[in-house]
Amino acid sequence: MPARLLGGPTVLLEYGGLRLLTDPTFDEPGEYPVTEDFSLVKTAPALADPADLGPIDAVLLSHDQHADNLDHSGRALLTSVPVTFTTRTGAGRLGGNARGLADWESATLQGPEGGIVTVTAVPALHGPDGLAQQVMGDVVGFVLTADDLPAVYVSGDNASMDAVRQTADRFGPVDTAVLFIGAVRSPRVGGELITINSEMAAEAAKILGARRVVAAHMDSWEHFLEDRDDVIKAFDAAGLSHLLQA
Repeated sequence: MPARLLGGPTVLLEYGGLRLLTDPTFDEPGEYPVTEDFSLVKTAPALADPADLGPIDAVLLSHDQHADNLDHSGRALLTSVPVTFTTRTGAGRLGGNARGLADWESATLQGPEGGIVTVTAVPALHGPDGLAQQVMGDVVGFVLTADDLPAVYVSGDNASMDAVRQTADRFGPVDTAVLFIGAVRSPRVGGELITINSEMAAEAAKILGARRVVAAHMDSWEHFLEDRDDVIKAFDAAGLSHLLQA
């Protein structure tokens, strides 16, 4: 199952004959205001232009509230894809082709040769329990399943290992885990982690029984506090370096 890292949280997946894109971010480097006195800073361009990706069958959007998960170019791209799966509240804001899924709710896509791919929304928590929903807003992860294909997990912006365990209980072991890492912290939730760090990513891989890890959401933005080198070190220390996609 090919997985192409495009920068930040954006990954192009091929599964069951379908081409699926996670959290599309293709804008140029620069400042992206969140509030009057706070901006997110993008430090590197995407590794591909949306026009060069070819047709996309669906977008798996963990949330629409933050520019490092959905930027201006990403929003424009959504209008050209058949369906965008996201949170229920996000679908209400986005309108158009957006379809909101609650935790454990599923939808299906038909592959080019008639096979069915099931997209199931799974829990994600963008910070500490209680404050995450109130301050950061709703977030969702996804699991892809199909007959004769192993499961693929996309974490979304998640800081909860309990959410990973719940997903593993229902779908594990998974073949591929696309983990949004970065060790991001926010003063808006008391400086707590709002995405997992590298050590937690290695632990998540164990919990999920993953045979491959695609490490995303750790480059191209200034607020990501850990990068690929940190992920490599953590997986080496855990004896899991063989799982990491180069």
